[in-house]
Amino acid sequence: MPRTPKKEKSAAPRAAAATDRPPAGASAPAREEFNRPNVSFDNRLRPVTFDDFVGQEKVRDRLLLSVQAAKQRGDALDHVLLSGPPGLGKTTLCYILAREMGVKVHATSGPVIEKPSDLAGMLTGLDRGDILFIDEIHRMQTAVEEYLYSAMEDYVLDIMIDQGPNARSIRLELPRFTLVGATTRQGLLSAPLRSRFSINARLDYYTPEELALVVKRSAGILGVEIDAAGAREIAGRSRGTARVANNLLRRVRDFAQVRAGNRITAEVADEALGMEGIDRAGLDEMDKRILSCICEDFGGGPVGLGTIAVSVGEEAGTIEDVYEPYLIQEGYIARTFRGREATPLAFKALGLGTVSKRGQPTLGI
Repeated sequence: MPRTPKKEKSAAPRAAAATDRPPAGASAPAREEFNRPNVSFDNRLRPVTFDDFVGQEKVRDRLLLSVQAAKQRGDALDHVLLSGPPGLGKTTLCYILAREMGVKVHATSGPVIEKPSDLAGMLTGLDRGDILFIDEIHRMQTAVEEYLYSAMEDYVLDIMIDQGPNARSIRLELPRFTLVGATTRQGLLSAPLRSRFSINARLDYYTPEELALVVKRSAGILGVEIDAAGAREIAGRSRGTARVANNLLRRVRDFAQVRAGNRITAEVADEALGMEGIDRAGLDEMDKRILSCICEDFGGGPVGLGTIAVSVGEEAGTIEDVYEPYLIQEGYIARTFRGREATPLAFKALGLGTVSKRGQPTLGI
């Protein structure tokens, strides 16, 4: 009987596998994370240990100390509240905590938990020491939030069965778990909930030197060559945010791959980011539209946030949470009780001098 000829194996999978590998100098945890099949390539840029996490030294040291103490006692980690602007590493720190403690993470977000029964289902599915991570915890509904009080303090959950005359309360015992909450607006948390977090850590913006280290580490994982000047160029335009730095690196990586022999220098980074509309101060098109609205359309202000949102075609909450913190920190605008006002630095960034169109000197407060 004639033998059936064997099909030739395609070389494409082997070629793809040969290029998708961790960097030569990666640590053992980083290599393990890199090889996880259910993790997207870009998510592999996340640090997986405290040693890999760059910046936020005070927060990192406090969390590491709490982890070591909990492991020595054989107890669950205390509840942790991580606050700060978006993109600084709150989610990353939660997964690092879980890895250091050797437990699982059950992740959700505040708006997703609509009913107390949703929260009850997640809490009863936890094992001892597991972490329940709630992103944007300040957006939880009040009725749901109140169920967390007894769960966080006494590790019990009181739920109502039936309605009317047949209604009764059942108390469920919960394993000792750790609630990690992440929020960009800590002031919107109720006082009872905020006080139940034993560890309250606020993340601040990164320095350019710290972001340069982040960029160099990520470039090694992405497999692109970068020199110190190129890393500094990207870091200087990253608005003090690690997520922005990694996003800009990916755009510069694409440019370097096509036009610069897969090598990033300061000149290559400058040309690539110029194509993206990001200037040397890290201002993008939306930043300039906000500044132009205040400086040109309203003569330097004051102008209300709602008016700015309508003028630039963006949600007021997005402007307040995403764009405004950087513009205020860098001194481009000032937030007063009368509204937003442009500073002389904003007029200079737009090439308008330091005097408003109304002929009045701008306020530098």
